[in-house]
Amino acid sequence: MIQSMTGFGKASLQLPSKKITVELKSLNSKGLDLNTRMPSVYREMELGLRNQLSQRLERGKIDFSLYIEATGEDTSSKINAPIIKGYISQMKAIMPQADDVELMKMAIRMPDALKTEREEIDENEWKEIQKVIDQALENMLQFRKDEGVSLEKEFVLRIDNIKKLMNDAVAYDSERIETVKNRLRTAIEDLQLTVDENRFEQELIFYLEKYDITEEKVRLGNHLNYFIETLAGTEANGRKLGFITQEMGREINTMGSKSNHTEMQKLVVMMKDELEKIKEQVLNVL
Repeated sequence: MIQSMTGFGKASLQLPSKKITVELKSLNSKGLDLNTRMPSVYREMELGLRNQLSQRLERGKIDFSLYIEATGEDTSSKINAPIIKGYISQMKAIMPQADDVELMKMAIRMPDALKTEREEIDENEWKEIQKVIDQALENMLQFRKDEGVSLEKEFVLRIDNIKKLMNDAVAYDSERIETVKNRLRTAIEDLQLTVDENRFEQELIFYLEKYDITEEKVRLGNHLNYFIETLAGTEANGRKLGFITQEMGREINTMGSKSNHTEMQKLVVMMKDELEKIKEQVLNVL
């Protein structure tokens, strides 16, 4: 079953003093393009996190975000009391009549009035964060699978349309050949030339071989069937499906160049349109 590279996963966990939220977003990309956002205190865990994400997600433009929201009374920023008292003392010396409350408001905005204590990673807390990351990953993978089901239905529809158009085009084959024969014979008659019928038939056969689309029909049919078989594969196969669509395009283009028939050419254009829709969606397949 195919999977989409487009996906979204989110998970949250409430701890006693903080709320942890992980978000994962994914768009299509030729390779793995991973961007992470997280509080600086967890930066030392980034390398392991990247390895974890790359093993599970394989391809795509991935945005990973880790949010920590403090919900308790604990905070990493503390009032630097000695510094503030020093500021107030200095300002009182300059402005003895100033109100203490106003001096406090001014002092709290001065440099170093607040000090931020460096947090250390709590191993137990990181284990809890890992659980949230794993849940967000599972949610994204499920999203990708659900999108893959929709893509597969779209592909099957388009492939069936191409098969039908191909059969409709082939139905014009005998009429097309007869039209070419009549046109050539009329041209010779208009020139009022006497030709050897056997030689004419031989040359006509050689000429019509250039317009024969039997091989293209067979190869295109094989490519269409192979595309459907690949859809049912168990491995990531977006690139493989892309290669198959290229081969399908070659056969359709050759049929168009050989058609020499108005109605057949119209059908070839419709086949190309269906194929372009498949190519657009193949870019989203993992």
